[in-house]
Amino acid sequence: MKKLILFDIDCTLIDTGGAGMSALNEAALEIFGSEGPPLDLAGSTDSGIVRGLFEHFDRPYDPKIEEEFYQCYLPLMQRNLHDSSFGGSVLDGSIDLIARLEDDGHTLGLMTGNIERGAVIKVGHYGLSEHFQFGSYGDDHWDRNKLGPIAIQRANLTTGKNFTVAEVIVIGDTPKDVACAHAIGAPCIAVATGAFNEDQLRECGADRVISSLVGLTL
Repeated sequence: MKKLILFDIDCTLIDTGGAGMSALNEAALEIFGSEGPPLDLAGSTDSGIVRGLFEHFDRPYDPKIEEEFYQCYLPLMQRNLHDSSFGGSVLDGSIDLIARLEDDGHTLGLMTGNIERGAVIKVGHYGLSEHFQFGSYGDDHWDRNKLGPIAIQRANLTTGKNFTVAEVIVIGDTPKDVACAHAIGAPCIAVATGAFNEDQLRECGADRVISSLVGLTL
């Protein structure tokens, strides 16, 4: 059976070396006047992070200010991605896995906490854009668990197919990726290339845990 494979981006396919975190902190300083609390980026959505900043600074949520934040954040992130001091890279096994999945006739998409514009910048910078024509993103909903149905709907609209949950596999690196997959009843392959080790990913209920994408077969 040909599958719909939904990939997380950060620490699953790529590692920006902190380029995104630095840009978020700079944008918080610019928009809110302070970097705010330590940010937990592992599986979080950008819109959830920004909403958390509104709460931290005791300010009412304002979508116009949220957009101002993104307008500040995105150029900073793009600048950081071109800064070699961050040492970002495509993670081992990513490119080979993508090629094998496509050769086998599977459909690839994104399911990420990045807002769409940020996701486009990241996958474009690392030369992966051509492989991902659709996805669900952190500006579709602040709650990552709401992103699964959106990704499936966009997959069907883009490809003209009719994927069901039974045909979906999620690949990510955090417990939030696992929860997002399970929220739609799909399995999650969890890769320990981010902040969580293999034991932690097993404990959160990942259906399969791997150390890296190198040599992964479905």
